[in-house]
Amino acid sequence: MKFPKVHSLREIANLLDCEFIGDQDFPVLGMNEIHVVEPGDIVFVDHPKYYDKALQSAATIVLINKKVDCPEGKALLISDDPFRDFNTLTKHFRPFQATNVSIALSANVGEGTVIQPNCFVGNNVTIGKNCIIHPNVTIYDHTVIGDNVIIHAGTILGADAFYYKKRPDGFDQLISGGRVVIENNVGIGALCTIDKGVTGDTTIGEGTKLDNQVHVGHDTIIGKKCLIASQTGIAGCVIIEDEVTIWGQVGTTSGITIGAKAVIMGQTGVTKSVEGGKSYFGTPIEESREKLKQLANIKKIPEILNKLK
Repeated sequence: MKFPKVHSLREIANLLDCEFIGDQDFPVLGMNEIHVVEPGDIVFVDHPKYYDKALQSAATIVLINKKVDCPEGKALLISDDPFRDFNTLTKHFRPFQATNVSIALSANVGEGTVIQPNCFVGNNVTIGKNCIIHPNVTIYDHTVIGDNVIIHAGTILGADAFYYKKRPDGFDQLISGGRVVIENNVGIGALCTIDKGVTGDTTIGEGTKLDNQVHVGHDTIIGKKCLIASQTGIAGCVIIEDEVTIWGQVGTTSGITIGAKAVIMGQTGVTKSVEGGKSYFGTPIEESREKLKQLANIKKIPEILNKLK
């Protein structure tokens, strides 16, 4: 998430009421999670296991809970609770905006687009030309939808990421300030849920088609011309490359990549990244031919045991 204007390190430190290490005029352009950071971004880290990853990332400002050596060309914000202060920044730069109308006045709807009754279109939403938004669709703030998109009834675009930190008295939510981006010619079935990014974008690529009851987690990127069947659950921060086919009731872990033109057969658990151009099946996931051979061999076990008797 980029800020509306460039801020200085001192301005951000004052906002958080925290110490800083680095030039007080060091430029701060935005904030992002570790997997999408760019120069000028703030990234937060609150566990020693991930200090090096954050300090060596592309981010040039690190919000951290310990005074450490500052890498050259970077700056540090020293906080007793980086998770809390990252939320403070999100609430400051992307605050919740209430609206009392079905289509927010700041929404931009393209020529030829039809929005059926009982839909909600939030603040600063952009919808392209010749789209059909069927009844009871909810489109949260800042969502971007391209041209010729069809969204079926009951679908929700832009709910919060499922991202929590365990505290002694319960769970704290990492507030989501990102977006959902739907590119041109996408089809989304009924009762789908697509979560916005924590600070970046959850993206559905051009020409991709989602069946009914598909869930897409935060910051996931789905490529062009993919097919995803019903009751599939895709976790956060997944990359699905172009022309992937995912059949029904598939589930994935977070942070993996599914290569271009892969086929994931029904009820598979995608527990790791997989290469493109191959077919996969089972939990844990394996190439489908190998997995089906294994299942065939398992069926032979009673026959083998009878022969051994």
